[in-house]
Amino acid sequence: MSTTVSPLAPKTEPKMPAIEGVRIATAEAGIKYKSRTDLLLMVFDEGTEVAGVFTRSKCPSAPVDFCRQNLPAGGARALVVNSGNANAFTGRKGRETTEMTAEAAAKAAGCETGDVFLASTGVIGEPLDAGRFSHLLADMAKRAEPGLWKDAGKAIMTTDTFPKYATATVKIGDADVIINGIAKGAGMIAPDMATMLSFIATDAPIAAPVLQDMLSKGVGKSFNAVTVDSDTSTSDTLLLFATGAAARRGVPAITDPRDARLGQFRRALNRVLRNLALQVVRDGEGARKQIEVTVTGAKSARSAKRIALSIANSPLVKTAVAGEDANWGRVVMAVGKAGEPADRDRLSIWFGDNRLAFNGERDPDYSEAETSAYMKRDEIRIRADIGIGRGKATVWTCDLTKEYVAINGDYRS
Repeated sequence: MSTTVSPLAPKTEPKMPAIEGVRIATAEAGIKYKSRTDLLLMVFDEGTEVAGVFTRSKCPSAPVDFCRQNLPAGGARALVVNSGNANAFTGRKGRETTEMTAEAAAKAAGCETGDVFLASTGVIGEPLDAGRFSHLLADMAKRAEPGLWKDAGKAIMTTDTFPKYATATVKIGDADVIINGIAKGAGMIAPDMATMLSFIATDAPIAAPVLQDMLSKGVGKSFNAVTVDSDTSTSDTLLLFATGAAARRGVPAITDPRDARLGQFRRALNRVLRNLALQVVRDGEGARKQIEVTVTGAKSARSAKRIALSIANSPLVKTAVAGEDANWGRVVMAVGKAGEPADRDRLSIWFGDNRLAFNGERDPDYSEAETSAYMKRDEIRIRADIGIGRGKATVWTCDLTKEYVAINGDYRS
């Protein structure tokens, strides 16, 4: 956790209302960080349903394996998250840690280990000693309170410079339901689901298969459309919990993803996902600028997204933006290397509203002065029109600065 807050941090934090059926506690376990909270426990009322999306890394962490094992049952009573150690690439010891943590959490929450979900974030390859924190869970469960969302967001931070929150209140039928979300992430962020840790809860009575449908679709234009450094974490976990407590206020139970009453909720969930994903980009390690990359005119939407990620992940594009250099030639390079259909003589490129290249050559009306002035902004939009189809995609990233190297050069030590 950095002492210098990203210049792209939100100017204000949203008020995070309590959600009926969720109680929260945090603690200082001293896993890696001193004098700060690094352990989070959420306890959910009986009947809480859960959905999740995880990293597609072939080297997933022990907690990711554990969550995948429990997810099909669709029920949740407890979530335990620690920061400072990812419990990844830790072999048999890692599995023993997840089992010990889950047993302690189940005892604390009065449930089975199959209703427990775990997430760990931090250094890879260091054994995580569950004995450092599992004994804290019983007391945490006793003192857990519904309103401590702000504490929850702080406890899961690693190199983040600010906690990440989002909330929405919407109607299902004639009654209000709340959606709250927190996230952590600042480096090793690349779309391959889930791109960090994020935990979202609602009091809506929505069945697990419906939650899963919404979450799996919602990540495409949010967490799977952001990249800080093209590196996919071993620990990426996104979980969505629905306590169902709003049913007592007359909210109808939703068991079918095609239920028309879900419209507002689905849109609000997508807004929360996108909001959290963009906060992750805006806290990219050492980031000074947010970059939005849109590709139009590609052969397909999938092709457009691959080209957009080629641009967004290019160190040369990202360092040019960091240096406020309108080097559009690097965008040409990134389009060309993407391995997707493109036609050099139909390619056009914009930085903001400034068209720099048109039909395969420099735009005759290009103004170096206007484009250089635009590059001084802290939000930069790059658009490439491929000129061969109707495929379109947008992704978000940040610039690449000297601070990124400094943070990651000594992260483990």
